[in-house]
Amino acid sequence: MDFWQRYRAIDARDTRFDGQFYTAVLTTGIYCRPSCPARTPKAANVTFYETSAAAHDAGYRACKRCLPEAVPGTPAWNVRQDIAGRAMRLINDGVINRDGVEGLAARLGYSSRQLNRILTQELGAGPLSLARAGRAQTARTLLVSTRMKLADVAFAAGFSSIRQFNETMLEVFDMTPTALRHTARHGKTSGSATALTLSLPYRQPFDPGIFTFLALRSIPGIEAGTATSYARALRLPHGDARFRVEYDDGARERPLTLTVGAVDLRDLPALLSRVRRLFDLDADPEAIDSALGEDGRLTGLVAEAPGIRMPGALDPQELLVRAMVGQQITVAAARTALTGLSAAGSPSSVPGDGLDRLFPTSAQIAAAGHLLRGPRRRTEALLHAAAAMAGGRIDPGYGDDLAGLTAMLLPLPGVGPWTVGYAAMRILGAPDIFLANDTAVRNGIRALSGAGAPDFRNVSPWRSYATMHLWRAAAAPKVRAGTGILQKAM
Repeated sequence: MDFWQRYRAIDARDTRFDGQFYTAVLTTGIYCRPSCPARTPKAANVTFYETSAAAHDAGYRACKRCLPEAVPGTPAWNVRQDIAGRAMRLINDGVINRDGVEGLAARLGYSSRQLNRILTQELGAGPLSLARAGRAQTARTLLVSTRMKLADVAFAAGFSSIRQFNETMLEVFDMTPTALRHTARHGKTSGSATALTLSLPYRQPFDPGIFTFLALRSIPGIEAGTATSYARALRLPHGDARFRVEYDDGARERPLTLTVGAVDLRDLPALLSRVRRLFDLDADPEAIDSALGEDGRLTGLVAEAPGIRMPGALDPQELLVRAMVGQQITVAAARTALTGLSAAGSPSSVPGDGLDRLFPTSAQIAAAGHLLRGPRRRTEALLHAAAAMAGGRIDPGYGDDLAGLTAMLLPLPGVGPWTVGYAAMRILGAPDIFLANDTAVRNGIRALSGAGAPDFRNVSPWRSYATMHLWRAAAAPKVRAGTGILQKAM
């Protein structure tokens, strides 16, 4: 978007662009979300920033009226496969909090100086400033949504000291942490540092079909799902966690609520980021639906399920295993195979709500050949991939780009273009993947009427979402017949 397109967006107070850019006003010294209800500033006084961190670094403070930090993130980090996009996915996952700037740079194959220069040029702020903005956002969310002690909020958000926490909150929001807490509009709080209830912001519309997608693939003891909820036990860098996400279609504003049953507070930013990725909460559904609706074959599907989401991955290595198990078999068969494989996993250290196991690590899978069922070649391929991940020879992650992920995975025995494409959709959030050889995609196309490009190139860069619609179209007759969804992939 150019300057005037953005200016028209703020003049229209268009909520769709909240989180996608920030408006800084020279005369007030504050920055806002595009939908801020304040009077539209003169164009001569406006500067637009790609990130809130860039506005912070330029000397602006967050607007107390529109709360620009309390918005969904930008979908650009998935659309962009450049260094800036890859870096932002890793920063959001808490890599700087755990490994520092040097660790982030090493994962991306750059020196810390090169990375700082690239991010400053592309996003207006360096990696430390970007991480600092993320900490401030997490801290604000915890302050207004929970009764956690201020010290716990500080360390859960990733600050290294109480002093750093206080100074950052005052600098960014022009308010002390205590004053920020008093701005909470309602009292939906929790009393424990490890049992939190938070609201997850997203852009409307939201299709809850993603819950059914996850529920059909849920592995007993590790995860559980319904048409409006999903719960999971998960291994994170500092310990085990357990969470539940619920959708209330009947309530005002249709809230998505995250309840964290247990987590090491140092892992909270990573958990929040991964849950948002899992439910694709930073997507721009209006832009996606508008593009897909231009294809006559998809118009009816978009009208039936506006705001369809593309499921992400809570753990990249786990997702690769699930994709390999799910190749060329039904969802039900893959779920059965993965349920058997789950016996190799460790018991959760924070069991509850029927979730008492963790998905097995790569090392555990590599040693669990006796638990695998199916064709010998597929079993050997899976064990080979698990051993490669356990030995560090391959390590798929959020910081990869499509070319790098392809080069990493395609040479593996038993991994073809479908597996790579599916992994890219769910690990990277890559929005423009079309799984042309997928059986359900072909069935979905046959279920539609109308003509168009066979690979749906006309709806780029949103072909991954077209794939989701085609899977649903292929499944619809089977669901009505009571036989369940039979498309591939786990």
